[in-house]
Amino acid sequence: MTEDEAAPTRREWAVEERVAVHAPAARVYAVVACVRDMGRWSPECWAVVSRRAMPRTGDRFVGFNRRGMWVWFTSCRVVRAEPDREFAFKVTSFGLPIALWGYRVEPRNEGVELVEYWEDLRRGRGAKAAEFLGRVFTGTPPQERAGVNRVGMRTTLHRVKDAAEQEGGRR
Repeated sequence: MTEDEAAPTRREWAVEERVAVHAPAARVYAVVACVRDMGRWSPECWAVVSRRAMPRTGDRFVGFNRRGMWVWFTSCRVVRAEPDREFAFKVTSFGLPIALWGYRVEPRNEGVELVEYWEDLRRGRGAKAAEFLGRVFTGTPPQERAGVNRVGMRTTLHRVKDAAEQEGGRR
């Protein structure tokens, strides 16, 4: 075994993926900010319960997720809802900080570039408990979460792209 093989996996704390979308910024934003539709785009999220389809800054919603045999829910609070520009929310589980998820809509020559980003917030006080819960509920060790998210983000972005490029962003 080489030294590299014996070294533990280096943990990534943030991930960003992007895709070019040939649609107006307003349409792209409407697709990602309509949280009730997230189950259509994300390979992990299968449902969202939200008072508003397009929540505003400060609004809360609950996400229901699955991966393989694991099923879990998260509590989310919108931290940015800037039409045509950015939509982001913080995720907690049992009151413990888990992650920041967001989408930036960046103008380009012919359409926009949609950026999905994720930041692991399991740091400081409560981090060990949050990591334990993450492993139990999702089956994913903390050092592998960024890689799992990166793959899911690519899928999500391409599904959003397809929907936004169709008339009205609906299938």
